[in-house]
Amino acid sequence: MRTILLGRPLQDSELGHEKYSVLWGIPVFASDAISSVSYAGEEILLVLIPALGMLSFRVFLPVVAAIITLLALLVFCYRQTIEAYPSGGGAYIVAGENLGHLPGLVAGSALVLGYILTVAVSACAGAAAITSAFPGALPYKALIAFGIICLLTWGNLRGMRESSVMFGVPTYLFIITMIALIVTGLVKYSMGLYTPEQTVIVTENARDTLLFVVLKAFASGCTALTGVEAVSNGVPNFRDPAQKNAKKVLYAMAGFVCLVFLGVSILINLYKIVPNEQATAVSQLAGAVFGQGSAMYFVVQLMTVVILALAANTAFADMPLLMALMARDGYLPRQLVSRGTRLNYSNGILLLFASASILVFAFRGSQHLLLPLYASGVFISFLLSQLGMLVHWKRVRGAGWQLKAGINGFGTLVTGVTLVIIVLMKFLSGAWVTLVCIVLLVYMMLRIKKHYDSVADELRVTDLAAAKEQVSRAKPAKVILPVQSMSRSFVKTLDCALSCGFSEIELYHVCDDEEKALALKRRIEELGVDARFVYEVTTYRNVNEVLLRHVQTEAAKLPEYQNLTVMMGALVVTHPLQRLLHNQTTQRLARKMERYPNVAVFNVPYLIG
Repeated sequence: MRTILLGRPLQDSELGHEKYSVLWGIPVFASDAISSVSYAGEEILLVLIPALGMLSFRVFLPVVAAIITLLALLVFCYRQTIEAYPSGGGAYIVAGENLGHLPGLVAGSALVLGYILTVAVSACAGAAAITSAFPGALPYKALIAFGIICLLTWGNLRGMRESSVMFGVPTYLFIITMIALIVTGLVKYSMGLYTPEQTVIVTENARDTLLFVVLKAFASGCTALTGVEAVSNGVPNFRDPAQKNAKKVLYAMAGFVCLVFLGVSILINLYKIVPNEQATAVSQLAGAVFGQGSAMYFVVQLMTVVILALAANTAFADMPLLMALMARDGYLPRQLVSRGTRLNYSNGILLLFASASILVFAFRGSQHLLLPLYASGVFISFLLSQLGMLVHWKRVRGAGWQLKAGINGFGTLVTGVTLVIIVLMKFLSGAWVTLVCIVLLVYMMLRIKKHYDSVADELRVTDLAAAKEQVSRAKPAKVILPVQSMSRSFVKTLDCALSCGFSEIELYHVCDDEEKALALKRRIEELGVDARFVYEVTTYRNVNEVLLRHVQTEAAKLPEYQNLTVMMGALVVTHPLQRLLHNQTTQRLARKMERYPNVAVFNVPYLIG
């Protein structure tokens, strides 16, 4: 079943074939940034319209221009990161190496939250595009978003190459569709074929200054910049020459985002699109340009759904890699380092699936409720990455380091100011939740690191001479075989014990009737083995407690450098339903005795069925 769903297992040597070319790297790493243009303009208007009414369209395009300018700066800065960190220069690596492990953990935590929110927001926005075209599906918005996440998880579990082809073609179709929408809309407006409706908008009482409203709109629109760092994070996932290909993808991403975001924003401004709960801004725009219910209207909606769904694919490509790096450093569970049968970090993919699904249902499938949590974490990683690069250039120097440091220094200033604006404007709307989650994640990672370090210290051999002396003084162990009856499982366990050369074999029996114990002793003596039969009688039905107490008592009697071994027969039932009929007593006893010092536990399996 796994092979049918995910494909055949891949060998390690096939990893090189699973990396991305420029053609397929663009949809994988750029789809997040490209897709955000479908809701970034709407988020700006959701702030401006209630405060300014139709006057919003006078400041709408300047806010968009400021965001595009910030995008260009970030792209230029991350180009330098790709040059300096060919093995992957995410904020976690850059901040950790240049600012210290704590800033690195803050950046890594912010990125992890950003990736989870990317999947949740993109899936919810895709569901919103569906419900805009089919309003009857609105009550099922969260389920639709969950279905999108399930599809993306399946595609990514199949592997890099298949996911890039599966999700790549629709990304290019979305770009073509958006260009068609922009060109048609501009031509239609310039020819006077469309006149915006005179919409009456009830504005709120003016409680805020114009500057405050514009800054709040800018903070909302900065969601268009999410995903910019994805290319620098994923440099190792590109085919050679990896750095060159990553730079090409970064430039292409910036070009597509600027083209689509600016074009759609101009149309929204010209057509005076006012967002509402029933239809997204892009849906209204497509209806105005192509006609509500026309074939092209549904094509635009379909492509919007697809690109928003695929935006989450950027997170599926980057977050498992980031968590693998953090797990390799000991800050996350080591299971996240292992690659699955398709050479992807399947544990990280499944963790992302579970986290994003919880958010989707917790926020009822609403991207508007999720977005305030989004940008603050992203810009924390931007700020720490740029500050880390500034320190990097000052530390390594080299040719032209002053110019490079100046670029990243300016990037630090701009991203820092933007972060302050976002946090202040969005704090009560949900930015505080992101900040609290980052603190909790950092604390959890530090605790995980402390645990791994303590385990390593506990296991480390610091005195080889002492270890050699301990091994040389080791004595043959005594073994206890719990026995309840003369069975084939017991005979197999006894045979195993006899072949191991133990110094003493004790057959231990607990029952509620001495006559039964003596009868069992006589049957075992007929085997003619060199083993001592010991029994205890209890009338409290506490067989397991008596056995555990006996093991502890015998272990305490052992001389130095000698261990006690407990060997138990364990039934192995292959049928899953039949397995429910057995109480797994051996496994429970083994788990308890594993905690006893100087006691080793062996289960000897006996297959049933």
